Amino acid sequence: MEKLHSFHIPVMGIGFTIDTPLKVAQYGMDSVISLVDDILLEKLRKMYSEKFEIPYKEITDQVDDFRAKRITSYLNLISDLADRKFESLKHVTAEKSDELKAYVTMLPDSSRIKNEFKKLTSKAFNFAEIKKWTLSNLSMGAIDVNIMTKVDKDNYKNNEKLPVEYNDAHAALRGFVNSKLNSSVVLSAGMNPKLYGYMGEFDDFYPDSDGTFKKKIILKVSDYKSALIQGKFLAKKGLWVSEYRIESGLNCGGHAFATHGYLLGPVLAEFKEKREMLRSSIQDILNKALIHKERAVPKKTLTIKVSAQGGVGTREEHEFLINEYQLDSVGWGTPFLLVPEATTVDEKTLNKLVVAKEEDLYLSDISPLGVPFNNLRGNTKDDEKESFINKGRPGSACPKKFVALNKEFKEQGICTASREYQHLKIKALEKQGLSREDYQNEFNKIIEKSCTCVGLGTSALLAYNLNTKVEGEGVSICPGPNMAYYSNIMSLKDITDHIYGRANMLSRPDRPNIFIKELHIYIDFLKHKLNDVKKTITGKDEKYLWTFTNNLKAGISYYKTLFFELKHSFTDVKEHVLNELDSSENALNLIAHEIESLSVTS
Repeated sequence: MEKLHSFHIPVMGIGFTIDTPLKVAQYGMDSVISLVDDILLEKLRKMYSEKFEIPYKEITDQVDDFRAKRITSYLNLISDLADRKFESLKHVTAEKSDELKAYVTMLPDSSRIKNEFKKLTSKAFNFAEIKKWTLSNLSMGAIDVNIMTKVDKDNYKNNEKLPVEYNDAHAALRGFVNSKLNSSVVLSAGMNPKLYGYMGEFDDFYPDSDGTFKKKIILKVSDYKSALIQGKFLAKKGLWVSEYRIESGLNCGGHAFATHGYLLGPVLAEFKEKREMLRSSIQDILNKALIHKERAVPKKTLTIKVSAQGGVGTREEHEFLINEYQLDSVGWGTPFLLVPEATTVDEKTLNKLVVAKEEDLYLSDISPLGVPFNNLRGNTKDDEKESFINKGRPGSACPKKFVALNKEFKEQGICTASREYQHLKIKALEKQGLSREDYQNEFNKIIEKSCTCVGLGTSALLAYNLNTKVEGEGVSICPGPNMAYYSNIMSLKDITDHIYGRANMLSRPDRPNIFIKELHIYIDFLKHKLNDVKKTITGKDEKYLWTFTNNLKAGISYYKTLFFELKHSFTDVKEHVLNELDSSENALNLIAHEIESLSVTS
């Protein structure tokens, strides 16, 4: 079946898209479920089983391989329920014709399906004829899953370390593979060689002689080099990446990976230029690996898809990305947090998002993973964290331990946001004999970490009035900077109309162009990095700063050429964008002079 929508809904946090496929898949929209929190998945499986009167048997943590089994059971349930909704929509009746009309109405106006439906219903609504047409023309959206490859904690039973296949990411992968889904796993957060090797143990990831897969791999990357390295690594194991999903390093929600200053436009241009070379070189490696493994070698050329996400906010940007860079899809994340028909956000947090301004959305150091993390000021999880600090007991009780990855004090690992870790770290800090100022700076870095693996899932529990006794009621949320320009709760029709240019859901006319916004964020990030190392700059720091600066300068040069030559896109903002590029270039020159003045290598 053809892909009906030109957008997809990326994974958001742990719980915000936890059941999104159940809300949107029947309308042909692709979305992604996070597999981090099997405890949350089990709670929602119980809730939905009761709601739809489906027999439920709890999978407790006493069951062997409980994490994988919980994930499989939840994905099977979501698959069954989404299929049920979709089948109901296709078998149209007078009572249920509104669902079919909604499906078609939300499609892009250029859609073949939409135009055929208009012709089919122009004179009368013949249910028998329409039902026959829907059965052969409508398709359901993909129910994809996301695994953060580095969130792969070792697990123990009776203080004995379990085999690596029981690690968190490994078990999540197994849970997906054992499910009935015929969809994709989105691998994010970098390469995990052990996990990639483990993928090779499952037949579902290998192509048959016709080049079809039961389960596909989507690789989330921020630059071409990473795609090439990881694509080749997987191909050597006989595994094919069906889609490369390029995400802006900083102009996105969730964790932010600054990628040495590579801007989205130049990255997409490189993928466009080298797409066929990427595909052919990797398939050559794949075919050799398949022959070596005595597996079927596809008789035809395999295809790759290229998509992008991070910061898109208007129809013009959406269409430009697709047309200019020949993309197969564009991800819309942050705006969907304001769409209760698509995502799961509790009412209190939803209201905070509605009123959020630029100054409320910032890149923080709260993530226990040690990666910059987009945050919303005044979220209730940070309020909870501050209350613990004020009581002299910083840190979380760490009830779920999904990111208990630090082995500085214990072989089994501790989360850096936990009370245990912060207590031990502060005790160690006290022995260093630092000055009052240096001590306070280091102390603040320790207590900054927040329990996001719990906080990013709690919203779903609150939204559905489920028990939060273990988790508490603190909610973390990680919207991208785009949230500042949306100030209304939207329906699914509202947001699709906005994406396809039939309506304008932006609440402010001063929203910057996607490329300019990203550039400004990168320059601010560079300034912050420079300020951090001023007093203690090393040769390594200096090399990083120069690389970052030069990559941004190259990006500005690319954008100047791009916008200068544009004839039919961004005509109303072209002059402003070119002026902003000049201003940004001047700002970078000042930064370059400052780096030069601090040089330790000259």
